[in-house]
Amino acid sequence: MERVPILKIGEVLLVSIQIDLQDQTVLALQEDLADRIVRTGARGVIIDITAVDIVDSFIGRMFATIASMSRLMDAETVVVGMRPAVAITLVELGLSLGGVRTALNLEMGMRLLGAGVPGAGGAPARANGSGGGAGGRSGAAGPR
Repeated sequence: MERVPILKIGEVLLVSIQIDLQDQTVLALQEDLADRIVRTGARGVIIDITAVDIVDSFIGRMFATIASMSRLMDAETVVVGMRPAVAITLVELGLSLGGVRTALNLEMGMRLLGAGVPGAGGAPARANGSGGGAGGRSGAAGPR
């Protein structure tokens, strides 16, 4: 049985699925990922499914299970690279993947987790300190 590689990028674990997913592969991934979260103290998990052409109900449920498991271990999960056909299949199967955040690509997923992509030419949006909003305007109303 092939294993899905899990790479560590800063405080994020990247799971890039490049093989056909079988039930046993997904179960092994769930166990491997839980172990890596504990061993590394990762704060985020990105599951890149760009190469995934089809999913069934079991695999769809496992994505939701992995996200819930990660959240219980204080690591947020983002699924990136979902193809339209996969999204349509999940909806048709009635799987909303509640609690699973999604992004179009890896760079956007890293930004959602507050971790910039090395060499991407910019800091994450929430790390730049310019929040705008009421807090940013309060100084203008005060004495000069």
